[in-house]
Amino acid sequence: MQANEPIWSNLTPEEHEFQYNPQRAFPDFETARLTRQPANDAARADLEVSADIAYGDHPLRKLDIYPAAPSGTPAPVHIFLHGGYWRAQDKANYAFTAGILVPRGITTVIVNYELCPDSTLDGVVDSAIAATRWIFANIQDYGSDPNHITLSGHSAGAHLGAAIMAHDWPAADRDRLRGAVLTSGIYDPAPAMGTSVNQQLNLSRELALRHNVEARPAVLKPDLAIVVGGREPWQWVDQSFRYYRNRRMQEMEPALHVLPGRNHFDILDEYLDADSITVRTILQHCARNEETNR
Repeated sequence: MQANEPIWSNLTPEEHEFQYNPQRAFPDFETARLTRQPANDAARADLEVSADIAYGDHPLRKLDIYPAAPSGTPAPVHIFLHGGYWRAQDKANYAFTAGILVPRGITTVIVNYELCPDSTLDGVVDSAIAATRWIFANIQDYGSDPNHITLSGHSAGAHLGAAIMAHDWPAADRDRLRGAVLTSGIYDPAPAMGTSVNQQLNLSRELALRHNVEARPAVLKPDLAIVVGGREPWQWVDQSFRYYRNRRMQEMEPALHVLPGRNHFDILDEYLDADSITVRTILQHCARNEETNR
């Protein structure tokens, strides 16, 4: 490998697929979803929800708001962005995130966004930013605080969270995002071009470069935690390390957590445990911001 060549340039096709297609690395991925299904079903059955709120004309530009119980003051807000390699999944499968946060006084917004191949990565990213813009402008109508927002995202959702941070927001919006937890992210889309997933993504070099959030500076600079599973393929883990390094170079002070024993799919079980690093970090961001607002 030459000095300027990417680390994936000399991989065999089989190894490239293993390193950059999580379903190939963990073929039992469906087991993790089934483990969370009871918690997801309970959240959907038990929590109040304003469902399928449109934030644009595209049929996937919809979000679900799980409001915290009224407490006399506007509730903090948490946005969750699901994974699925920019081409799969639905907000209905992630109600369990609200199940852990809403009882702790945090309004939770679970976002759908455009998906490939019907949209390009341009549309996927634009829709995630549009959802955030809508939340900034409208969440106060749901008893929640538009200046007290955190977000988290998994896999492609972590990329979208980073894209939201890198977007050129107007000055009035730049202090709204107080915390972010980005889990198992792919921050540079370029290696996805060498996987079978690109049959649906249709990435070109120009498109991948345009959405390389590893290289782009953050405009929003919330308290940031970067989380990745210790069992994930090492080149996937390296994406988190590189994103962490670049935020450090930007004079941010992110936390970096490699979770032993976790793979790309069961790492979402963190949202089932109030003592997990992921949930504790979200709650700490909210608590810190409550102190700031006093």
